[in-house]
Amino acid sequence: MALGHPVCGSGNFCWSLPSGASCGVPCVANSDCPGGFSCGTALLVGDIDRGGVYASFVGHVEVMAPWERDLLAGFVVNRFRGDASLLGDAHDFLQKRTGKQVLGVVPFIHDLDLPQEDSVSFKTGIYDSARPSGEYVEIALIDLPHISNFTDFDALLAEPDVHLRIVRKVSELGSPDCVLLPGSKNVVADLAYLVDTGLDRQINRLAEKHCEIVGICGGFQLLGRSIADPHGLEGEAGSSMSGLGLLVTDTVLAAEKTLSRKEGIHCPSGEKVYGYEIHHGVSKGGGAQLLSFTDGTGCGMMDRSGRVWGCYLHGIFDSDGFRRSFINSLRKNKGLQEFTGRGASYDLEPALDRLADVIRQSLDMDEVYALLDL
Repeated sequence: MALGHPVCGSGNFCWSLPSGASCGVPCVANSDCPGGFSCGTALLVGDIDRGGVYASFVGHVEVMAPWERDLLAGFVVNRFRGDASLLGDAHDFLQKRTGKQVLGVVPFIHDLDLPQEDSVSFKTGIYDSARPSGEYVEIALIDLPHISNFTDFDALLAEPDVHLRIVRKVSELGSPDCVLLPGSKNVVADLAYLVDTGLDRQINRLAEKHCEIVGICGGFQLLGRSIADPHGLEGEAGSSMSGLGLLVTDTVLAAEKTLSRKEGIHCPSGEKVYGYEIHHGVSKGGGAQLLSFTDGTGCGMMDRSGRVWGCYLHGIFDSDGFRRSFINSLRKNKGLQEFTGRGASYDLEPALDRLADVIRQSLDMDEVYALLDL
């Protein structure tokens, strides 16, 4: 946690969430690494639930550059199960060894229902939901090697009539009611993966059998006719590859990246949607427009049947009304009645408020505010 960093703009603090560790050895020699981005007062947070947190704290301090140690104000022990008073000796040892204090112990919070931090949890199978006991729709999420923004589908896990499962090879695909193609950090490489594994052909076969095929951001690009990379952003400069051909769209990876928050409506259903766009791709072609935004722009396309569609809007499934409309459409295609029970209400704000309350109760907030000059 970096306090008072210029990247925070007018804010008083910001969180730094590096990949792997905040101060890995390669980061020390490379000032461009995320671990070296903090240039304000910092707190180092460690996960005690994984074990070895105090050795990790000491190790981090040992490999820090002198200027990094000067920025470190102390430690926070996270996800502790038990009586925090039993950690006194460990905290005394840590302060004697590093000269830095422990500012608090945050307990393990059960049923917090916040998105996972990174793709490690996705790759280890946490996103394979339990099979519902009643009538349900089955959704297959393709695990692309360069998957990104996998939390786009967290809200589907909360629904009582959805079985979401992860697919990595043709033999796992089966006959789902819907196939989801997620975002990708390298669409060109992930397209090659689909071709090499034969998943591209099987997805096309499922589309012919009226399975719904959905692509979000990179997945949307994969559904089109072609992907061109004139600037070499993801492959060889000037290269072009044929997509799955399920949508009449052609994508060019532009040098400038699109970054924007959006809200609007899903044109076929009229349901409100919201989320954000973050992509290099510019996709053009035929087909009906999928989304209409309040700023006058639009996004996404669908085929004539309406069963193959894609868009650039991350977080589209977070909207309760749209998500239920989408699931009920899958139910109808499967011959099921619309779900009349209580669906999920996907709202992160209560969970974030609960987390904030626990942190306030667990940390020495007077010391934290002093670090912030508040």
